[in-house]
Formats: sequence, structure tokens, C-alpha cells
Amino acid sequence: MIANKLESRGGIFHGWWIVAVSAIGMLFCYISSIGFTFGVFTNPIIEEFGWSLTEVSLAFSLSLIAMCVAMPVVGPLVDRYGAKTVIVPSILVLGLSLASLSFLPDSLLYFYGVYIVAGIAGGGSSTMPYSKVVSHWFDRQRGLALALAAMGAGLGSLIMPPFAQALINGLGWRNAYLVIGATVVVVTIPVVVLWLKERPEDMDLRMDGKSTSEEREIALGTVGTSATASGLTGPEALGTGVFWLLSAGYFLVSSSVMAALIHLAPLLTDRGFSPEMAALVVAVLGGSSLIGGVSSGYLLDRFFAAVVVTGFFLSAAIGLLLLWGLEAGGVPFVAAVLIGLSMGATGEIIPYLTGRYFGLRAFGQIYGYGLISFTLGGVVGPPLMGMAFDSTQSYSVGLLAFGIASLVAAAMVVRLSPYRTWSEEAPPA
Repeated sequence: MIANKLESRGGIFHGWWIVAVSAIGMLFCYISSIGFTFGVFTNPIIEEFGWSLTEVSLAFSLSLIAMCVAMPVVGPLVDRYGAKTVIVPSILVLGLSLASLSFLPDSLLYFYGVYIVAGIAGGGSSTMPYSKVVSHWFDRQRGLALALAAMGAGLGSLIMPPFAQALINGLGWRNAYLVIGATVVVVTIPVVVLWLKERPEDMDLRMDGKSTSEEREIALGTVGTSATASGLTGPEALGTGVFWLLSAGYFLVSSSVMAALIHLAPLLTDRGFSPEMAALVVAVLGGSSLIGGVSSGYLLDRFFAAVVVTGFFLSAAIGLLLLWGLEAGGVPFVAAVLIGLSMGATGEIIPYLTGRYFGLRAFGQIYGYGLISFTLGGVVGPPLMGMAFDSTQSYSVGLLAFGIASLVAAAMVVRLSPYRTWSEEAPPA
């Protein structure tokens, strides 16, 4: 009760502390601890065991596929038992999986098995359960809150590669895996267990920190409350055209921006840029993805989704087409900024649109389906770009194709319908 009075008198809404806790939780999530460190460990593993690059790279692909398979199970578990119940054991398994690679024998099956387990655990320690928690705390500023929470994953993606490389240089790759696995567990689990509160009602608060003077508005259904999460079920969402339109857009843009990310450095060196310049351009892309994430959240809170999402999808298309027509000068930096903005924004767009179009009732399950589309795009895009290069000895065909794919995605989402208003007084028909 005291907390509620403090909220109404202008104190810091506790939801922002939940955003900070979620950001710390996502700091060592799957994408940062697995995705952005995998390449750092690749050469040391190849040198020790003599495996080919294709054999080693397959482990990451299998891990992504495992995460896609796990999502339809993880989402309903989050909806039924709560985010914390899923996050904590998932983090533990993820950390132990990484630590177990310090004992890696000369066995590809062992290597693949660990990454498959890590991929399954990655579903439960991904942005999905944290996004559901944040969505319960915020309505008016949900976009910004989701974006700030997800900055944890973005910062982790910047921190983990050099951290992993420093550990490899100082301790060797086996001990590096051990330290990273322990860090994931020791830092994340205590923070989540102690401070992640799943709903404002758990602290006698309301969504957005609403004061008691708004009780009548809440009763009338004009102000949101997370006490009774309403919305569509998973099967109901799958039966809507909006779901499939969004999923197709996520897939097309993800495949396009991930293809650009993975092939950007070799693409630039192939066109005469120095390796140092290529690395700098890749870094610019990563930095702009953080800006894209935060700016998309801010814009989604103020403008209709169709306008914002179309703009960011067009950003990817223009960046890819600039690379397609690349000649010299500052063009690669401009292209990297545009692609990075779209990459960062798309990750924040998925949870926001899930809550707005389908409600919070089955948020975890429906968001999980959206992540599958996004992740599968990341699985498919890079090898398709590689195949296009191998067949033509040029990146031009691939860049043009993915630029067009992003344009198609933008044309699809520009026709998004208005949001539905979800409240406990208006359950879905």
C-alpha cells in the first residue's frame, strides 16, 4: 500500500527496476553467450581437433534449430507457470552446457549434443520470458520499456566477444568456456531470483504505476491492468491473418539482415576494402543495432506500428541495395547503419506487436512463434547468400535478392490493421 502511494506521488515506478533486472538477465542470454562467442572459439577448436569449418559451424546451426523446436514448448510453460520458473533452470542448463565444453573430447557428436542442449535452454533464457514480464508492468511506455530491457542483450553482444577472446588468450579456450559458463549462472540467477517480480500486483502496484484515483477508469476498462491477462490463445492467434503477415515479415527481414551481417566483412574485402576497414564497418553495424532497438521502442509508443515497422524494414532494404551498388567512400558505413537500425528494431518490434495484436493471455506462446520465424530467417539467410556467391563468384545477386525481400516485407506490414484494445473487462470473443 505504501509503495502504491509513493508511485502516485511521482516516485520512480518500480517497473523501471524490473526493466533493469530484465536487462541484466538478458546480458548473458543465448544470443550473447552463444551466438556472439561462437566464432571466437571456432579457430582454437579447429586447431586442436582438426575439424573442418563446416563441421564446427554445423553445431551453431543445430543449436538454432533446437531453439526453434523448443520455443512452442517454452512459450506455454512461461504462460502457465511464470517466467521465473522457466528462466532459472534454463540459465542453469545454459551455463552448465558452456562449462561442459571445457571437457570437450575429440568427438563431434559430443560437440553437437552440447550445442543442441544449449539451444533448448536458450529458448527459456531468451528475451521472450523477460518481455512478457515487462509487458505486464507497462502499457503506455511498453515499447520503450521493452527496448531498454533488451539493451542488456545488445550490451552482452558487445561485451562477450572480447571477453571470450581475452579469456582464451590468458587461460586457453577450455578454461574460457568454464569461466563463461560460471559467469552466466553466478551473475544471472541471483538477480532473477531475488528481484524479478512478474506482475505489479505482486507488489500492490498496477500497470504503469497508476494511482488509486484511476480505480474507476480501470473498472471501466479504459486503463490497462495485468491482474487478468486477456487476449488470444495460441491457436486463435495462428488463425489470424495478422499473425502470418507479421511472421512472414520477420522471416524476410531477419534472413536479409543476418545474411548481410555474416557476410559483410568478406563482402567488403572482396570489393577492395582493407580488413581493418571491414571490421570497422561491422562494428558500426553492431552499434547502430543498439540505437535501432531503443529508437524503435520510443517510436512505437508514439506512432502507429505500420508506420514504424515499415520504416525500419525499408531501412534494411535501402542498406542492402546500397551494398549492392557499392563503389567507394562512406557508402558502406551508411549501409551498415541502415541495416543495423533494422536489425536492432526488429528484435524489439516482435514482443511489442505480440502484446498489442494478441494480448498477454498467451504472450509467451505467441511470441515464441514469432521468434521461430525470426530465428529461422537467421538460419536460412547466411547460407543462401553463400550459395549465391559460390554460384556467381559475386555478392551482387544475393544482395539484390535480399534487398527485394526486405522491400516485400515493408510492403506487407504497411497494411497492418489497428490494434485491438485488451482489458480484463473485454475478453476475446
